[in-house]
Amino acid sequence: MNLFEQLFENNKTWATQKKAIDKNYFKDLSEGQNPDILYIGCSDSRVTAEDMMGVQPGQMFVHRNVANLVPNNDNNSASVIEYAIAHLKVKHIIVCGHYFCGGIKAAMQSKDLGILNPWLRNIRDVYRLHKEELNAIADETNRYKRLVELNVQEQCINIIKTAVWQKSFLSNHLPIVHGLVFDIHSGTLIDLNIDVQGIAQSIREIYDLGTNK
Repeated sequence: MNLFEQLFENNKTWATQKKAIDKNYFKDLSEGQNPDILYIGCSDSRVTAEDMMGVQPGQMFVHRNVANLVPNNDNNSASVIEYAIAHLKVKHIIVCGHYFCGGIKAAMQSKDLGILNPWLRNIRDVYRLHKEELNAIADETNRYKRLVELNVQEQCINIIKTAVWQKSFLSNHLPIVHGLVFDIHSGTLIDLNIDVQGIAQSIREIYDLGTNK
């Protein structure tokens, strides 16, 4: 049996186990979702949000793409954020990067990667914003890891630029935006303790969309 065929066997086993614990599990699940968290992470096959955070179906709304980006002109991530905040009323938004991210590594190299070029340019823009700090790091691996962290920070900032976040936060101080990094070597999550609210205040005069008027 190849891996694709095994998926269906795995699904049967999973569904049977869930129904054994709660016979109404899938009936209840089909009636809607009410997650407290929006998770924005990387598409990397080694970084599975639900597994590493121990959450169950219905607890976390998930969006994944290469290098966990929230580009200013990306309708995909923008739609996810709009839906999560305006309709699902999530209380927390997590942007989670991970060390040894292929997307971050690719953006650090001078290569023509075709259709990936405009996407990776978002990461190169992060490098440009923090060029002095990054170029001062002599060790390439440490520089790479720091760019992972700074990329998470900039994506958090991109979230607080949005009208839907500004409206919600001004009215009820939610959702709270968190920046995390997953350390693949140790399997642990690291809270970068980004002062998102402080950053929001410092850049408000530039990015304020008048949502409090």
